[in-house]
Amino acid sequence: MAKLGNGAIAGVTGVSIIFPLDMVKTRLQNQKPVNGKLPYSGGLDCFRKIVRGEGVRGLYRGLVPNLAGVTPEKAIKLAVNDMMRQMLAQRAGTAPERLPVMEGAIAGATAGLCQVIATNPMEIVKIQMQVAATNNVAVSGGGAAAVGGAPRVTAMGIVRELGVRGLYKGTAATLLRDVPFSLLFFPLQALFAQQINHKLHGGNGKPSVLSVLSGSTAAGIIAAAFVTPADVIKTRLQSSSQPSPPYRGMADCAKRIMQNEGPRAFFKGTVPRCLTTAPLFGIALMMYDLQQRVLGW
Repeated sequence: MAKLGNGAIAGVTGVSIIFPLDMVKTRLQNQKPVNGKLPYSGGLDCFRKIVRGEGVRGLYRGLVPNLAGVTPEKAIKLAVNDMMRQMLAQRAGTAPERLPVMEGAIAGATAGLCQVIATNPMEIVKIQMQVAATNNVAVSGGGAAAVGGAPRVTAMGIVRELGVRGLYKGTAATLLRDVPFSLLFFPLQALFAQQINHKLHGGNGKPSVLSVLSGSTAAGIIAAAFVTPADVIKTRLQSSSQPSPPYRGMADCAKRIMQNEGPRAFFKGTVPRCLTTAPLFGIALMMYDLQQRVLGW
């Protein structure tokens, strides 16, 4: 329970800080050509247009349901990884921070597999709220006022419309993103944190808070860039603005993106995704480690 509490607080802190960048990432990944031209030329252009057209509050559209979902999601991810690392370290007769890479990858992949229970519903609601304004639909619950008499879109309204099955739409794509991400991120994070700590402080003890932050951020950049194609497919599948006819699954989505937009489309939003995910996990892991040190959890 202490680990779950640590993970929940760490996740809420990280998401609250980086949410505007996540908004930009989602808009970039979901944009489609209009009259042969994309709505946004890049991350900075997207950021400016959101602020100009929807105000600063537009950058935080979908934050409230995202925080409601990220609490169990980050709690599960960080706690499962931590518990798996401790268990595997005991079997290997070593400390969790010096766990071999292969065992660290197993712990991370297990965490990524378990977290999808909370991740998928949270992300599908967040994505549909984030792209609602691009479809001329009004948003409430941390969003904007009604636009042109359009019905308001709320988090609970999306949940009721989708139902339980709908909330797990695109689960395979979420797993395709989250399992490889965690498999890469957690062993790299432990490796980088140890190396940075050794250079800063010497020795091979438990990494300092700064080393954890730096190592997590560096590992987040690599893992986030690697799984961006899966994230693009997941965003398209879970968006409310699918083309006609809608995608029939991951393979169909990938095929049509390749045919209509080319291979570069699979890396849309890579920079804002890295700028979002890396500091998110850097802050979350730092908060998780800091709570363990201060509270003794």
